[in-house]
Amino acid sequence: MNKLSKGLTTLLIIVVVAVGFVLRGCSTYNTMVTMDEAVTSSWAEVQNQYQRRYDLIPNLVSTVKGYATHESDVFTQVTEARARAGGVVNVDESVLSDPNAFAQYQQIQSALSSSLQRLLVVAENYPALQANQNFLALQDELEGTENRIAVARQRFNEAAQRFNAYIRRFPNTVIAGFGNFTAKQYFTAASEAQAAPKVEF
Repeated sequence: MNKLSKGLTTLLIIVVVAVGFVLRGCSTYNTMVTMDEAVTSSWAEVQNQYQRRYDLIPNLVSTVKGYATHESDVFTQVTEARARAGGVVNVDESVLSDPNAFAQYQQIQSALSSSLQRLLVVAENYPALQANQNFLALQDELEGTENRIAVARQRFNEAAQRFNAYIRRFPNTVIAGFGNFTAKQYFTAASEAQAAPKVEF
């Protein structure tokens, strides 16, 4: 009777510990799923803002063209950059775990930003364009979109950082391996932002 009671107690302890491990594992897995969804949601917002900018470009270019017809090289650069970005504005979220694909995505978006900056610099040379209400409205909308892009990228980076830190902790890393959770990439500053700007007076 005593041996049976000890054996039953030992079995009960083993079952309780095993159930505890399973429940902890399920809780950790569910947290990873929630955090992964937060990263995906942040990624969708980044893409949404890039799409908004992409949609503004034709109207902006058209308005500037009406005043600056001989700036064709700038229009060509913007149009080509927009065409390159067109195929990668909304991409599959698998790009978040692929450093090369993510870097390419970021490079294409940065090139589009640079070409838009050149377009706005050209526009500064035309006072009549600067007074055009349509241009001013488009410029304001573009500036607002660029700010939204910056905020969306920051939120994405924060969500990715929380997720990456969580899946790297032990024993979470074991569960992440079983659940095929992989680290997400971060948006970084463009390479030209790493150097101090050259100021000329």
